[in-house]
Amino acid sequence: MADRLNGYRILILETREEAQFSRLLTDQGADVLQCPMFTIHDAPDPAPIEAWIRRAVERPLDDLVLMTGEGLRRLMKVVRRIGLEAEFVGGLARARKFARGPKPGRALREIGLEPQMTTEKPTSEGIAEMLSKLDLRGHRLGLQLYPDKDHGRLIGAITAQLAEVDSVLPYVYDAQVADANIVTAINEMAQGRIDAIALTSSGQVRRLIDVAKAHHCEDRLRYGLKTTPIASIGPVVSDELQAHGLDADIYPANDAFFMKPLISAMATALAKSPPRAVSC
Repeated sequence: MADRLNGYRILILETREEAQFSRLLTDQGADVLQCPMFTIHDAPDPAPIEAWIRRAVERPLDDLVLMTGEGLRRLMKVVRRIGLEAEFVGGLARARKFARGPKPGRALREIGLEPQMTTEKPTSEGIAEMLSKLDLRGHRLGLQLYPDKDHGRLIGAITAQLAEVDSVLPYVYDAQVADANIVTAINEMAQGRIDAIALTSSGQVRRLIDVAKAHHCEDRLRYGLKTTPIASIGPVVSDELQAHGLDADIYPANDAFFMKPLISAMATALAKSPPRAVSC
């Protein structure tokens, strides 16, 4: 059903896949306020990335854990630049591939591969739990990491299974460029000009809190989040909210942690009251 969100103003915090999210919301008639959270850049020093790729070709991995789809896409960019695509993809085809949620799986399919296993919970803890059921003794395991996260516990859990972990961090975040946009979004919520904020990653929650503290507007943020319905795409986001004393108001039905079910949940919840009046 189209136009289920006609007249409602939805705030989304742009990261990797929010262009698609914005389009899906707009297709439902929503007025989407997009707030860039940070810019993603290739790792500033390509040498460790290239070395990791060459090791994966020369000493093929037994297992590969992909934490994000963005990570594999950034790796493939380097792989193609150094002319090792056939060798690298061929090696990955023979390795067991584990995905933290659906996004890495989509990135694998872009190069003609499929994950052998995908976590039920798209978290580091979910990865550790999934791997704990497998025999990793003596395996060479490639681990693609993502920025702004301490991965020590996950790496420790894997090495405790007597696996050799070879990790790679193929991209970085540039958060400072977006601070002004985030402060504007906080003010919009505090002024009652947003019908709902939709959160699709735990990093978005942390970023909101960090920017609010840095710009001395945390009280305004908390007031805005208290008066603006918060839509959470899944348990990772909801857990992060709770860690900061916040709660999700809208959640996908049947634990379907994807954009379309989240939009359906938002349409159902917001239909209970008219759109907020937005002054010009």
